[in-house]
Amino acid sequence: MRNLTLYHPFADTTIDDLFRGFLRPLRGEQDAVSIKLDVAEKNGNYVVRAEIPGVNKDDIQVSIEGSQVTISAEVKRESEKKEGERVLHTERYYGSAFRSFSLPAEVDETHSSAKYENGVLELTLVKKPEVAGRKLAIQ
Repeated sequence: MRNLTLYHPFADTTIDDLFRGFLRPLRGEQDAVSIKLDVAEKNGNYVVRAEIPGVNKDDIQVSIEGSQVTISAEVKRESEKKEGERVLHTERYYGSAFRSFSLPAEVDETHSSAKYENGVLELTLVKKPEVAGRKLAIQ
C-alpha cells in the first residue's frame, strides 16, 4: 500500500515566518502592564503589595467582594513631543491593566486600607471574623 501525504505549500516555517512578517502591523505588539503581587498574612490581616509602576494613584481602583479582590489601573501616556523631535522607538505601554485573586477568608472592606507610594500599592485587608455555627432549637 502507498502512504499518501497531503502537500501544504506553507508548511515550511521559514516561508510561514516570511509571510507573517509582511502581515505584522507596523506598530509592534505591546505587552500589557502586568500587576505583580506579594501576599502575606500579618497580625490576622492580609497584606498585599502590588507593583503598578507609572500610574497615578487616582487611576487605581480596588474592589472587594467577599474573598475576591480585584485591582485595576489605567495607564496613561503623556504626550511629550517636542519641536524637531522624531520618535524612533517606544516600548512604554498605555491602556488598562487588572488583576483579580481570591484569599482564603472573606475580607472586611470597611476596615481595610490602601496606600500607594513609589509605584507600589499596599493593601491591608482585615479578615472578617468567622461566624460560629448557630444551633437551632427543635420544637
